[in-house]
Amino acid sequence: MDDKLEYESLPIPTYEEAIFFRPGSSRSHIVPEEIGDNAERQRLLQYDDSSSDSASRPRRGYQPPTVESARSSLDFLPSSGNNSARESMEQLRRELHQMAVDDSHQSSSERARSQLGQRFSKQLNSLTRTLSAIRLPLRKYLLTFKFSFPVGQAGWARDGAACILVLRMVGLLIVVGVIYLLFLSDVFSMGGRMGIGQPYDPSTIRNSIQGQINETSISDKLRRLTNFAHMAGTEGSYVLAEWIEEEFRNAGLEDVGMEEFQVYLNYPRPGGRRIAIVEPSELAWEATIEEDQVYTDPPRQQTLVFHGHSKSGNVTGPLIYAGYGSREDFESLSDRGIALNGSIVLARYYGSQGDRALKVKAAELAGAAGCIIYSDPAEDGFVRGPAYPDGRLMPRDGVQRGAVSLMSWVVGDVLTPGFASNPDEKRRLSPEESPGLPQIPSLPIAWRDAQQLLRALKGHGSKVPAEWVGGVPDVDEWWSGDQSSPIVNLVNLQDEVERQPIYNVLGRINGIEQPEKKIIVGNHRDSWCFGAADPGSGTAVILEIVRVFGELRKIGWRPLRTIEFASWDGEEYNLIGSTEHVENELDALRRDGFAYVNVDVGVSGTDFHASGSPLFERILLQILSRAFDPVSNKTLRMAWEEKGTKLGGLGAGSDYVAFQDMAGTSSIDLGFSGEPYPYHSCYENFEWMSNFGDPGFQHHRVLGEVLGLLVLELAEKPILPYDMQTYAAAVSQYVADLDNYARAKNAPMATDPTGRTSEPLVDLEPLYNAAEVFRENAAQFHKWDQSWYDTVYGSGGFESNVMAINRVSRNARMADFETHILDLEEGGGVPNRTQFKHIIFAPQAWSGYDEAYFPAIRDAIDSANWTETQRWIDRVAGILINASMKLNF
Repeated sequence: MDDKLEYESLPIPTYEEAIFFRPGSSRSHIVPEEIGDNAERQRLLQYDDSSSDSASRPRRGYQPPTVESARSSLDFLPSSGNNSARESMEQLRRELHQMAVDDSHQSSSERARSQLGQRFSKQLNSLTRTLSAIRLPLRKYLLTFKFSFPVGQAGWARDGAACILVLRMVGLLIVVGVIYLLFLSDVFSMGGRMGIGQPYDPSTIRNSIQGQINETSISDKLRRLTNFAHMAGTEGSYVLAEWIEEEFRNAGLEDVGMEEFQVYLNYPRPGGRRIAIVEPSELAWEATIEEDQVYTDPPRQQTLVFHGHSKSGNVTGPLIYAGYGSREDFESLSDRGIALNGSIVLARYYGSQGDRALKVKAAELAGAAGCIIYSDPAEDGFVRGPAYPDGRLMPRDGVQRGAVSLMSWVVGDVLTPGFASNPDEKRRLSPEESPGLPQIPSLPIAWRDAQQLLRALKGHGSKVPAEWVGGVPDVDEWWSGDQSSPIVNLVNLQDEVERQPIYNVLGRINGIEQPEKKIIVGNHRDSWCFGAADPGSGTAVILEIVRVFGELRKIGWRPLRTIEFASWDGEEYNLIGSTEHVENELDALRRDGFAYVNVDVGVSGTDFHASGSPLFERILLQILSRAFDPVSNKTLRMAWEEKGTKLGGLGAGSDYVAFQDMAGTSSIDLGFSGEPYPYHSCYENFEWMSNFGDPGFQHHRVLGEVLGLLVLELAEKPILPYDMQTYAAAVSQYVADLDNYARAKNAPMATDPTGRTSEPLVDLEPLYNAAEVFRENAAQFHKWDQSWYDTVYGSGGFESNVMAINRVSRNARMADFETHILDLEEGGGVPNRTQFKHIIFAPQAWSGYDEAYFPAIRDAIDSANWTETQRWIDRVAGILINASMKLNF
């Protein structure tokens, strides 16, 4: 037998060897590839994805409230990967035929690459011959050198090894030098798509994305997403995570998997909540609290009515009505001599204090023992139009659930502020220590229940101001109540879990030029009940975008920069999933996060809205010119401009907060909004969306077009499509707005010190000067752009290495600008809320969801501490000047 063909069998691996080298699970991208610890191996085996039955995966953590038939309910429709509404791959290839992917129809850029290859080959052959020739004349010296030393002096002298070593080093230096010269002379090209990329025509890719978005596909996805309730940390949310993970894989995304965090969550106990009038006995009454069954044939399990992150407790006190529950409303009660100590406060949603958490906190600070918040029909019910099931508005028994953790004070897991709540993290606050949790119990109710409480207040306290009068029917007179009011018992007993597992799902398309630089697209998955608008509409649109980009990947397309898709868990409980992810990846995001694109409530009406960094304004308007409004058939840009709509600022309302305010990753939030709807109730379901929210799902389709085009431009444009000049103009306006804010708060302005010379003066001149420096640097920065376009496109699309290096550097400087305006010095960030590092965007302490510009300065103005105000003006101005100077250096 021929020894060359002899087969040598390999040893059978041991069990330890087998599990050590097993393929990574769905979470392998967050687990080190080499795992030496046997316990870790066993943990991975518990999450073995090789099983086709996802039900074989064990559940983690808290089980109730369960989801009846959650897993089987995902199977009532065929897989969206085989959706008949989806265009076939062959059709996509036909649409992309003009991209010249056929080798027989080489594009000019391909011919250029071929010519460059020939040039490089010829020069390399010439270099090889030259180096070979160098050695020949030296051979005679090698022979002389060989015998010039006695053999005993050094063994290496016998064969001239030292000289050969020297010559090899010289040759190596020559090779490196020549290659460097060839590099500078563009024999090698690093010009991205200009020199080495695939010949896909950008306009064809844009048309393909718009043409592939399918409203039927989106509708099918939303039906799946809303088939059962899926609060954070429950089985419902985990089952959807598994399905979304599967959708990511089916689309061909790379590095798909889940990441786990363990966080503080609370859940209502059946029978553990009560609101009742207990005195006087003739008024005895108890609230229904729960919503009616939305689905009856067959019934579906609904989540119980409660406030996320509310305080457990059993409290009793006199009932007092406090309007919208703002600090000003409580001051008004105090001015009328109404004491709130030990009271049970009744407040309305919306109004002068939009954040429900700050309503509860204001009640707590006013001395109340508990807080009840109700949905008034004047804001979201029949007063405004037909209520569900006849119309889009909240029905009489509908209840707005929601979290009451203080999002504008602490964001993310309230027990690990400033660092990620990884499973192995030992540092944690106790719930009593966390500044992000209220210290009095609270519950939400429907106006059906609030009606009885409002009636019981008649004759107690004083009549309320006109703006406090709501739309609850059959309330003859609206009174405030006082210490003589009927006594109410508020009970809120719940399960509190300090380490509840939640799971984010991640997947990406790696870029070909700068794979480390990321465009992140995110939407949260968890909801308070069925979640058709919040967040199902956004999730369904993003899943459709994933499918469309996956189809492009199958024919060979890749972006210049990596696109990462994320499904966040725990958003409704204080933006937990996204915040923990950012805290876990903070340094990498500050270095490589180019943009974060957020969709939360994707569609709840017909009006397009966007909030974000001013960097996005120019590219957003260009994209809106390509998409058409389904109602008016005008472009979205025309509809936008006719209404005088502007790009809004970022507050504290969704998953962009950690990216923008902590990591300095420029962020934008998109969607269609409109009239109120059954927000955070179980009536916010698929039937509501298909009948009232977006019949025909045309706005979902248009949102998909806008989102897909925006992600494409951010990931694919050679020059990152940011506009520093627009940002500079916006900052000048922000400073002017701050000036007006300070004057409205009666600050002693340096420009008008009359009669107040004894006080420290507030001088905004440093900020005005910083804004002007920014404007000048931004204008200088963008002068290079036109020369790049003229040079590159004037040469048929070929980009030199020098131009490419400059382009990549300039992209990084644009993306780094918002990182540079983070206050990262010792003690940096907004005072007492140091998670928020951005000097321009972050919520004020009492602004809640609303945007605020220069929050540290505004908080100082609110406290009337003029010395501290000036200190922050000077500090912020210095950071802004330094950041703007880095644009051109």
